[in-house]
Amino acid sequence: MEIINPATAEIITSLKEDNPSTLQIKFDALKEAQSEWAGITLHERISVIARFSDLLQNKTEELAAMLTREVGKPLQQSRNEINGARARIKWMLANAEKYLSDELMVDEPGLKELIKYEPLGVVCNISAWNYPYLVGVNVFIPALLSGNAVLYKPSEYATLTGLEIGKLLKEAGIPEQVFHVAIGAKETGAALLEMNFDGYFFTGSYQTGKYIYEKVAGKMVPCQLELGGKDPLYIAEDVADVSAAAIGTADGAFYNNGQSCCAVERIYVHEQNYAEYVKAFVTEVESWKIGLPTADGVYIGALTRKEQIAVLENQVKDALNKGAKLLTGGKAITGKGYYFEPTVLTDVTNDMLVMQEESFGPIIGIMKVNNDTEALKMMQDTAYGLTASVYTADQSRAEKILAQLDAGSGYWNCCDRVSAALPWSGRKYSGIGATLSHQGLRAFTKPKGYHLRG
Repeated sequence: MEIINPATAEIITSLKEDNPSTLQIKFDALKEAQSEWAGITLHERISVIARFSDLLQNKTEELAAMLTREVGKPLQQSRNEINGARARIKWMLANAEKYLSDELMVDEPGLKELIKYEPLGVVCNISAWNYPYLVGVNVFIPALLSGNAVLYKPSEYATLTGLEIGKLLKEAGIPEQVFHVAIGAKETGAALLEMNFDGYFFTGSYQTGKYIYEKVAGKMVPCQLELGGKDPLYIAEDVADVSAAAIGTADGAFYNNGQSCCAVERIYVHEQNYAEYVKAFVTEVESWKIGLPTADGVYIGALTRKEQIAVLENQVKDALNKGAKLLTGGKAITGKGYYFEPTVLTDVTNDMLVMQEESFGPIIGIMKVNNDTEALKMMQDTAYGLTASVYTADQSRAEKILAQLDAGSGYWNCCDRVSAALPWSGRKYSGIGATLSHQGLRAFTKPKGYHLRG
């Protein structure tokens, strides 16, 4: 398997992929080692993960350089990702005792009733390339804290980072056979679905998630899916600083080249603010530096996957054919590497691909609406349900709109953010189950009720 630098299209290295035989060896080792790992105290497991977090801090520059070389995101954004992963780990470590320890529910003379949170066993984590640290720690950190063993398959577009994560976990004190990395692409993932894991946790596209869900259903084990989104944002007429809102939401749409599950993917602006918002938005987008992700000041680096260029070109073509206006960008950048101009389309309608299908790239459609009712109708018009945002001076107004949207996260005067304290979950095509928060810690456990008389 060739590892390619998307910024230059040059081959970094080649790796030998796993096959069903090597995967079975890794699985058997995990199965044998898991009970001993679960048998040590939660306090000891917390200490090991804390050392892993310290290693991330000590090696941030080295790890960020590797991440940038492999996925094409600007170097500062790679540093931000690693620091963000450490912040999530910090919350998990601070709350693991609270949510994973035994819970005494009834304490009466002669009777105690309590809940014990037992590990699932050996879990399979098929992860994503866009944020390998952030989406990775959402799964393998609480899984390990809970006493599970983990077979972790990084995306084929982030394999070197995945291997480095494995090395650092071992260096921190995770036993050799409690965490293994599976190397490979589609075939490797398919082979994992044939094995008898005690839980499956996937981050990626709806199409692949649906396939995994159907494939493992007969095993009757937990299967969580963190999938994509077509996240809407509404700018109401009472926004105090329209220019500031435009700058902030442009970042929400284009950060990491738009390759974020919770990126703003479609924008609805009240007609009173529309002209001012669009002007400020385009000015901000055109101010960004595009180029090699290792260069200083670059905000838009390379797309990770070459294939996504055709998807973006098709969305632009479809929109223009249906009457949209192209205000900036709109095409791939010629030369080495996989680059696409930051693209802003206006006069869009909800039947356009750019407003219905996940873009996962630096492209946005902005639509004028007359009032909250029209905005809500447009925002509801989607098969996805990950996040939704409302910008208004009135919190109750925002909450009223957000309450009517079938999405896992609602934002008032912010967007494109994740908090370790809150559940990260999708509705409809955006997935099933939750990571982060206390729900994300307990997702890797099996609760057992104890009735104790005496």
